[in-house]
Amino acid sequence: MSFGTTNVMTDLTAIAKAFSLHGCYLAGAPYGNGHINDTYAVTYEEHGRRIRYILQRINDRVFRNVPALMENIQRVTTHLARGDATAGRRTLTIVPTREGAAYHRDSVGGYWRCYVFIENAQTYEILQDPRQAREAARAFGEFQCLLVNLGGPRLHDTIPHFHDTRHRFDALQRAVAADRHGRAAAAETEIAFALAREAMVDVLLNLQARGEIPERITHNDTKLNNVMLDDTTGQGVCVIDFDTVMPGLVLYDFGDMVRSAANSAAEDETDLSRVRMQLPVFAVLVEGYLASAGPLLNETERAYLAFAARLITFEIGLRFLTDFLEGDTYFKIHRSVHNLDRCRCQFALVRSMETQAAEMNAVVEKLTS
Repeated sequence: MSFGTTNVMTDLTAIAKAFSLHGCYLAGAPYGNGHINDTYAVTYEEHGRRIRYILQRINDRVFRNVPALMENIQRVTTHLARGDATAGRRTLTIVPTREGAAYHRDSVGGYWRCYVFIENAQTYEILQDPRQAREAARAFGEFQCLLVNLGGPRLHDTIPHFHDTRHRFDALQRAVAADRHGRAAAAETEIAFALAREAMVDVLLNLQARGEIPERITHNDTKLNNVMLDDTTGQGVCVIDFDTVMPGLVLYDFGDMVRSAANSAAEDETDLSRVRMQLPVFAVLVEGYLASAGPLLNETERAYLAFAARLITFEIGLRFLTDFLEGDTYFKIHRSVHNLDRCRCQFALVRSMETQAAEMNAVVEKLTS
């Protein structure tokens, strides 16, 4: 889903004026390639220095309760920054509006927020060095650990049932049955692949229901490109994109790390022969994650790390397939079958993990023992 940028680009100066930014506005341009929100980097000059900020229009079709979402983010960023002298680089910093609010509504009702731009660090879409995987996994594990003692009430569910794999599977079945856009025939192979693996979807949910794995505060979108790595040291500096930070299972977070970082190809690769789960990368992800989150995990969580990677990859494939069948209403697309291509890539990655399941479990057993 794309909102277009022409009018937004014209109004960036006006949007920026709503926030407590100082100095002279110099420029603004689209930034990044996120699937959901519209993101821009704006540059100000203040006392002879150029300072950048992130302006982001929040997709309120996906996030239906933006005030609750921003309340979550305020609580989490405040907690992460407490007692940390380097918090300006270690966590996102919200720039309030001139009225002191966490977000701004524009003249047509759109929701906007502003963050301080984290300099001298960047994100990566595709892994360039296994050390990047280790650092990303360590950073996400540390993020989970730091939020264990977050006080106050339970965080809001910004997207209900976000990683409820049974809910996602049932949604696919409804989309197939309705076939409102006449697309099911084009995805016949992918639909069959999904339906044949229904037994997977309840495994972690059943463990949670029996109390064997606990609910924790999780990121829920732990792609490689949601950790900023320092340009000089390569260390994981800051976890970003807090829209889906809410109660969840740490296994889903770990699984999504594997899905995004251990894939040998891009998320929308159309040459499926290039798609495989890279076992050496999986090993460094396990190593990095356990280095920070190891003490947090119970025995059952550790035992299901490899399975979680396969399950979350399957779930993301379900989501891409469902969105394709429903007319591409959730993820931004850049071609007519983009979501179907994404689904095929995820399912190819599931196949690769299925063939390497024994090796993945052996890695986890070695590193956890």
